[in-house]
Amino acid sequence: MLPFAEIIAELLIFGAVVLMTVAVMREAERLLEQRRRLGGEAATAGLSAPSLMAKRASESPFFRWVQASTSISDPEERGQLRQALMLAGFSSPNAVIWYVIARFSLAILLPGLYILSQVFSAKPATGSGVIFYPIILCAIGLFAPSRILSSLASSRQMELEFEFPDALDLMVVCVEAGLSLDAAFVRVGQETKESHPRISEEFERVSEQLRAGRARPDALRAMAERTGVPAIKSFAALLIQTEMLGAGIAQTLRTFSSEMRETRFIKAEEKAMRIPVLMTIPLVACILPVIVTALLLPAMIDVVRTLMPALMGGHGGG
Repeated sequence: MLPFAEIIAELLIFGAVVLMTVAVMREAERLLEQRRRLGGEAATAGLSAPSLMAKRASESPFFRWVQASTSISDPEERGQLRQALMLAGFSSPNAVIWYVIARFSLAILLPGLYILSQVFSAKPATGSGVIFYPIILCAIGLFAPSRILSSLASSRQMELEFEFPDALDLMVVCVEAGLSLDAAFVRVGQETKESHPRISEEFERVSEQLRAGRARPDALRAMAERTGVPAIKSFAALLIQTEMLGAGIAQTLRTFSSEMRETRFIKAEEKAMRIPVLMTIPLVACILPVIVTALLLPAMIDVVRTLMPALMGGHGGG
């Protein structure tokens, strides 16, 4: 009878924590809404207008409730989360709302599954674990998605950084062969679809935006923001400046490609120079103790065989 009472107490505590969290979020949303009303339109003057897909997504009552009841009601917080999702490869207008839904669903689902497992378990947990395990699982559900998101963003940026120099060399060949810059984006995106899928997707997105009528500087800046790779940011800035100054695209890309190749060579040299330093760790931890033991072992054996009996004999004779 006692385990069932503890499970009921655990359910009550978990429900109280959820209700308190919802109440705090509602109160924070009310304060933010008051601040926006007092501030008027000045707080949102520097924000860009939402896209048509984002407007249609916001028409859903459930999405509107999620957006109004969570931290993404703040435009600054929503913008930061959207940027993090874009770096991880999630560029859908609904990605922010789905991320928040997944995060809070995990925060509720994981403790709920644990509680159900304890209800149907033959030996349910007792003691402080009944209270602390659901709280720990709730914290994991809240913070694990952000860690996973940052890991996905880092992995995607590493892949883009690895794939971009090859795509740049191919673009140089296309431009020098007589293709325009817009046609080069299309051709490179098609040719690298299987070998370099990440950078191919970005180039195809730029070509689609250019065909849709978006200005080339805006499309290049959007690609730089989506990737977050310093080399691609420099590439976008270089193309924008070249177009503004009227310089030759082919020679500019050739120079930038040579600099990229030199940069990759310097990074490879830096990694090679770190190898001797990294090798000292296994040398000191594994090889050096074996060498010291092999050198000192004969002397230790001689001491045990000759010096120790002499000391014991001298002590006994005295």
